[in-house]
Parts: sequence; C-alpha cells; structure tokens
Amino acid sequence: MSEIPPPADAARQQRRRHQQWLSALAATARGQQRIAALAACLSGALLVAQAAAIAWLVQAVLVEHRPLAQLAPVFGALALVLLSRSALGGLAQKAAGEVADAARLALREQVYRRLFERGPLWLRRQRSGELGELLLAHGDAIEGYYAGFQPVRVEVMVVPLLIVAAVAWVDWTVALILLCTGPLVPVFMMLVGLGAEAAGREQLQELARMGGHFADRIKGLGLLRLYGRGEDELAGIAVAAEGVRVRTMKVLRIAFLSSTVLEFFASVSVAMVALYLGLSYLGMLALHATVPTLGAGVFCLLLAPEFYAPLRRLATHYHDRANALAAATEVERLLDGGDPAADATVPVPAVRVPEPAQARAPLLAAAALVLRPIGAGHDVVTDFSLDIDAGQRLALVGPSGSGKSTVLEALAGWLPPRGGRIALRDGVRVGYAGQRPYLFHGSIADNLRLADPGASDARLRAVAEAAQVMRFAAQLPKGLDTVIGERGFGLSGGEARRIGLARLLLRDPDLLLLDEPTAFLDPRTEADLLQSLACFTRGRAVLMATHSAPAMQWADRVVRLHEEVRA
Repeated sequence: MSEIPPPADAARQQRRRHQQWLSALAATARGQQRIAALAACLSGALLVAQAAAIAWLVQAVLVEHRPLAQLAPVFGALALVLLSRSALGGLAQKAAGEVADAARLALREQVYRRLFERGPLWLRRQRSGELGELLLAHGDAIEGYYAGFQPVRVEVMVVPLLIVAAVAWVDWTVALILLCTGPLVPVFMMLVGLGAEAAGREQLQELARMGGHFADRIKGLGLLRLYGRGEDELAGIAVAAEGVRVRTMKVLRIAFLSSTVLEFFASVSVAMVALYLGLSYLGMLALHATVPTLGAGVFCLLLAPEFYAPLRRLATHYHDRANALAAATEVERLLDGGDPAADATVPVPAVRVPEPAQARAPLLAAAALVLRPIGAGHDVVTDFSLDIDAGQRLALVGPSGSGKSTVLEALAGWLPPRGGRIALRDGVRVGYAGQRPYLFHGSIADNLRLADPGASDARLRAVAEAAQVMRFAAQLPKGLDTVIGERGFGLSGGEARRIGLARLLLRDPDLLLLDEPTAFLDPRTEADLLQSLACFTRGRAVLMATHSAPAMQWADRVVRLHEEVRA
C-alpha cells in the first residue's frame, strides 16, 4: 500500500501545484514577463548611478566648492538617469499589466472549458453566483500576483545585491550592516505568509458564498416577495456581509502588522548606518584608516533605504501571492472537488463511438445501458437497448421517475452511462430539447438565434410557427422581439418549452431528442404541434419522451423502458 504523505508534505505539494498552475496561466505572456522583470531590474540598477551622481555633486559643491558651471554634465547625467528610471518604471507596469490581463483571460478560458466539460447536469446542481465569483473576485486576486508580486520577486534577487556590491566598494562596514539586517525581512515574510494565505482563502470563500447567496436571491426575488420572506432574506444577506467584513478585517490586520514590523526593521537598519557614519565623522568611531568623505557617506545613506525598498515592496505584494494561492485553491475546490459522493456515481467510460457511414447502419445504437442520474444513489435504468434509424419517429414512454429524461440525457451525451455502449453514426448531429430550456434575458428572437446567429427573419418565423411559438408570441407587444427575463421569466412552462423546441429546430439536427414537448398544452395546440413536427422533421429521426396518447399515436413505434427494443 502507498503511504499517505504527512499534512506538511501534502500542503507543500499542494502549494507547489498551485504555483505551477499560476505560472501556466501566464504562459502566453512570457515575453512580457521578461520585459517587466528586466525593466524593474534596470531601474533598480540605475539607482546606483543616481545615488553616485547626487553624492558626487554634494561632495563637489559643499566640500570642494567647485563652480556650478563645471557640474553641468553631471546634472545632465542625473536628469537622464531620472528620466530613464521613470520610463523603465512605466514600461515595467505596462508589461506587468499585460501579463495580468493574459492570465485573467486564461483563467476565464479555463473556467469556461471546465464548466463545459462538467456539463449541464453538473451545472444544474451548482450555485451560479458562486461560480460567477471565479471570474470576478478570483480574477482580481490573481491580477495582483502578476502585476505586483512577480516583477518585484525578480527585482529582489538582483537590485539588493547590486546595492550591496556598490556600497561595499565604498565602505565595507555599511555593506556588512545591510547584509546582517537584510535577512530579517524575508524570514518575517515567510512567517506572516502562512497566516496571510489562510486568511485570504477564508476571505475568498466568504466572498464566493455571499456572491452566490445574493445572486440566487436576486433570481428568486419575485417568489420571496410572494411568500413574504423579504425581511428574513435581508437578515441572511446581512449575516453573509458580516462574514465578509470579519474575514476582510483579518486580512487587513495581517497586512498592517507585517508592514509595520518590516518598516521597523528597515528604519532601524538605516538608523544604524546613519549612526555609524555620524560617529565616524565625530571621531568617536574609527573602523578605517581615514574618515569617509561626505560624498561617500551621502552615497551610502542614499542607498541604504533603497536596499530595503524592494524587500518592502515584496512584503506588500506577498499578500498578492497569498491571495493568488488562495484563489487557486478555490478554483480547484469548485471545479475539481465538487461532491465526492456524487462524482463517484458518474464513471467516465467511452460514451459516444462514431460508426462508419453504412447504408443500413442506424443513426444511433444503444446497447445494454446502465444509467444513474448525477447525485442519485441507485441506477434508474438497467439493460436498455435501442436502435434509431433515419426518418424514424419513436415515443419513449414509462411512468414518472422511470428514467425517460435520464435516457435522453445519456443519448444526448450529457450523462456518461455506468455500463453499456452508445454508438453514433459518423457525421450525425444530435439535438436535445429538455423540459427546462435555459432562456437568457433578451428578446425571444435573440434566444432562438443562439442556435444560428445568422438565421434570417423568415426562417426564424418558420421554426417559431412549427413549434407553436407564434401562437402566443403574436399576442405579445413586439412579437418575437418581445424581451423576456432570465430563465424565461414572464412565460409559462409550456411557452418556455416551445421556445426551446423552436431553437432546436433552427439548429436542424439529424436526430431530435425531445423531453415531453407537448406537456401543459391544450389538445388543439398539441395536435397542431405534432402536425408541424411531422412536416418539419420529415427525413429526420425523432425520439420523444411523453405521457401523451396523441403523441404515442403520432410515433411510428412506442419504446417502453426496461424493454429491449431493436428497430
């Protein structure tokens, strides 16, 4: 048996995995990363030239009393250095911003890709507001990592060493002070970083929970008002907001505490350099054969705080790193973790096997299927087989709860079977219209054009007529241009299903999987819909889950669950 790694090793492995994930997000912007790091390092290196120019001018003016006319070249060089540092700083910020933008775009693409991989059945069980936070709060969390932490991390490894080398060339004592006090900063950062990452993760979790809670309540606002739950939900939102406030204040306390302590160490170190130079000038301390010149002292004093400046900036952006690692943990939890018990019921075998086009091969062949809905504790369909030929109309019947919708979801490719095999003829397009089609906020025409954005108005009206959408749309203020709410707010369940059916017809698939399209319809509308479907789907295969007797009569064959049927 393999040994389980101890918690400390597991945490290190997780942190390393998250760092690799963060690095991969910016893979498309490696060049901009190098530009940002190089610009930051060059700007830091010019600090030495800037301090040297200022110190030389102080020595020349105050000690050597040189005329200002002789100092013009040095003033010009100092101005050039200042302008160069300003330009390099702007370049570093621009390049780092582009890296952050590329990383956020990669995060969005990765989230969308994983959501598509999870499929609509998994999405139904999630809180859309919490998933939305993956693209909002979590995207903002990783922005600081790329725009702030990464350029400073490279700067810390280069600029302090250049400063120490320059100072050691002038006065080794000052360089020794800097070398002895400098390691205190990263040591303290590591201690603080452990708590900062945990606090940042808790804050992101609270933000995601509050975002999901608020978004879900907004969607159900009408129902909450209907049942008089408005005040209770306001109290719930207040509790969620208080949780965010507490977590945010905890993060800020850690940030302020770490910044205060780091500033203290840096100030004490600079004060030690100033004390050494002051005592040397007063003749109370002699560590060299000669007293350092004024220019040398100014040079060291100017560079002493700059030695700690990258370390202080790293400490500031270290919280960005902690937040980014926390965001990586949350992304992994929401997209990869899920419900282990639920995921355990959904194996991932090879679901859809393209078949070579043959003259007599069925469009779709299902053999010995074993199906279990996501989250269910037992199989609802066992040993189900079915062949569907081109132009065939089948009615799938069975009592409520027998698994009709589950069969359609499996044949549509949404639900991997736990056993058996689904073979689809090569090139066959399958369309599925469920009982609860998702309708976006927008006009009815906009929702139909999701299937074909370039569809003409005439074709749009044709599929709307076939699906009996025009029966109610003609009575709306603007017809198909009437705006409806998210999830079909303002429409009945039957009207929403007909829009979903029209959208499927506009896609023009070879095989239509319809889940009770005639439910909630009056007999006249149902008869008209079946007649339109017969004309519109001529030459195409239709599998319709239904309880309706007219729909069973409309079909060429009735398929009952738990019976093995071959066409």
